[in-house]
Amino acid sequence: MERLRTIARTALALFVLGFCLAGYALSRPFGKRFGWPRFFLQWFGEAMGLDVHVEGRPLGRDVLYVANHVSWLDILALGGATPTYFVSKDDVSGWPLVGMLARIGGTIFIDRESRRAARGQVDQLGAALLGHHPVTLFPEGTTGDGRSLFPFRPALFASVAPPPPGIAVQPVAIDYDAAAAEIAWTGDEDLGPNAKKVLARPGPLRCTLRFLDPLPPCDDRKALAARAQAAITAALAL
Repeated sequence: MERLRTIARTALALFVLGFCLAGYALSRPFGKRFGWPRFFLQWFGEAMGLDVHVEGRPLGRDVLYVANHVSWLDILALGGATPTYFVSKDDVSGWPLVGMLARIGGTIFIDRESRRAARGQVDQLGAALLGHHPVTLFPEGTTGDGRSLFPFRPALFASVAPPPPGIAVQPVAIDYDAAAAEIAWTGDEDLGPNAKKVLARPGPLRCTLRFLDPLPPCDDRKALAARAQAAITAALAL
């Protein structure tokens, strides 16, 4: 049964990928995205078995979503539920296929090792927010096990401390409940084996996105990071 589930979900995921890439290519000459990135992430997530539930009210624009990070599935869940861009480490841009899809989706790549590049990346993130695009940041800087959080990195909050006019910071708790330990993408595990586990698991994989109250404006990056982490920790009852 596991083999059949894996084959069926893989076939459906490839169909979704091909359909959305074709739609994107046909609409690209018109200079508009027509929502293809969001459609792709939602449908691809469903092909993977994701069953996404939204709690709370996501701010649709002028917002930086700050979320905990458990799995590559987080991208599918949040990107399918909202029209968000994502902030990602720059080496993802070179991944085969994944890098191309990330660029199509408007991903903002950051080089965490280069201080020289940091200022330009802060400006790039700020420009996206001021362009009314919601942006998602995973301030742990890596994926966790779903049972605890790594410290949120204050440096990643530089674009919103102090906040640009009209921009809100909204914490989002991503909760896979008991399945978190099974599907978490942690340590040195390669993407392939982790994806195989997700494809082979029985039944739907419930993912709850809890959009929490926006944080009060703050000029202190460390305080803002701490407040965001405390809000998500409480929402996950860690």
